Amino acid sequence: MSSLTKARVAEVRAFNRFYTKVIGVLQAGMLDSPYSLTECRVLFELGHAGRLETGELRALLGLDAGYLSRILTRLEGDGLISRERSATDARKQLVRLSAAGAESYGRLNVRSDEEAERLLTSLPEQGQERLIAGMATIRTLLEGTGEREPYVIRPLRTGDLSWVVYRHGVLYSKEYGWGMDFERLVARIIGEYDPARDMGWIAEVGGEPAGCVFCVREDDTTARLRLLLVEPSARGLGLGGRLVGECLRHAKAEGYKRITLMTRDCLASARRIYQAAGFELESEHMETENGIELTEQEWSRDL
Repeated sequence: MSSLTKARVAEVRAFNRFYTKVIGVLQAGMLDSPYSLTECRVLFELGHAGRLETGELRALLGLDAGYLSRILTRLEGDGLISRERSATDARKQLVRLSAAGAESYGRLNVRSDEEAERLLTSLPEQGQERLIAGMATIRTLLEGTGEREPYVIRPLRTGDLSWVVYRHGVLYSKEYGWGMDFERLVARIIGEYDPARDMGWIAEVGGEPAGCVFCVREDDTTARLRLLLVEPSARGLGLGGRLVGECLRHAKAEGYKRITLMTRDCLASARRIYQAAGFELESEHMETENGIELTEQEWSRDL
């Protein structure tokens, strides 16, 4: 296990210890009840579904058959559930809440809502939004549905320019070792951006910025594509191609006859996007960024 992996494992475990304390998992009973977290989850699932076969309960909760059987025996002994054989398959056992179980489920549901509300109201509005967004991110990453997440591409608005500089600085330092000189270069480019003649777009995934591109004036007949970026978490969604396409459509609509761009040979994914969009390599030369030798390339295409 590498040192980076060890550090990340430690962070995951620290978060788990913290959050189990926050939601009260370490207490003898969940939500001021005499039941454990797992027992309460069984009641919640039955309350939502109305009736479940024991195999379905095991699959929903990821429980061992023997462990689930002991839980059901306790809940049945307390009068909260009833069990019966399936009319279509005697090998299967159906479980449902009793009247007392439905009442207990209702109380637990109210208390659970109250605990969540207490957690949220302890935070300001911005903090609540960040918390919910973070929880959604964790679910999305760990559920592993494989579905393509929807995205939108929108024009710039207040706050976007500083995000562009920040993410270029952080991302390219982390992935390629480029330092603050590169971040200052991006800041200079952003400082020259003129909304009266230039245009920029932000790609959003899940309501958060995930990419950007700019189309700026080079001269009366030539536009320049600048600052294409796609966040690692959003790669594979087709954002890069969509952003470049937006830039090309705008340049044509503005009457430009040609569009150029500068990239670096190590940015292979970006180069593939440019080639797919019809750009061709014009020239290249060696440069140094933060002590790292690289090849800068000029690409262009007619519109």
